[in-house]
Amino acid sequence: MNHVKARPRIRIQLGSAFAIGPGKADLLQAVAETGSISAAARRMEMSYRRAWLLIDTMNRCFREAVVDTATGGKGGGGARITPFGKTVLNSYRTMEARAMASMSRQMPDFTRLLRKTPPAGKVY
Repeated sequence: MNHVKARPRIRIQLGSAFAIGPGKADLLQAVAETGSISAAARRMEMSYRRAWLLIDTMNRCFREAVVDTATGGKGGGGARITPFGKTVLNSYRTMEARAMASMSRQMPDFTRLLRKTPPAGKVY
């Protein structure tokens, strides 16, 4: 039986809040591509409320907003990743790539220390 692929994941924590991690970066990318929090949430199979809360946390953790929103209504609402948000996303993706490149030689040996299958059920 093959090992399940193990991979490092980077999360940037500010106090007790996670400013950004893989899921938030993917959400930012989805907002950039769709122009909508609700469309981004659907793409990521999460509720609009969950997506909004994640974006709100990012906006509160960074010096500037990473996403701007427009109120809905007759003309429609929408959201856009700000220029600052693009900088945050690009910087995060660069850190991810550098971390993966740095760890790539050690990961096969480390992966052999893991079980062949991940634990079942919810794990804390």
